[in-house]
Amino acid sequence: MKRFKVSQVIRMLYLDGWEVVRMKGDHRQLKNKKGKPGTVTISGKKSDTLSQEVLNSIWKQAGWKNEKEYE
Repeated sequence: MKRFKVSQVIRMLYLDGWEVVRMKGDHRQLKNKKGKPGTVTISGKKSDTLSQEVLNSIWKQAGWKNEKEYE
């Protein structure tokens, strides 16, 4: 599996229509302005590398099938 940094995942989410609505500390919550339901939560500094477990959670929250669609 490919490793992603927080900044890369945020960029992919922005391209899919997500925008930051709340931020407390290093936790960001994003909502979709194109109508997708729910929120996506990302924690960590922009330079941090995300673990596979966290990536899977973000993919699920965003409604994405797998990382191959967004490389």
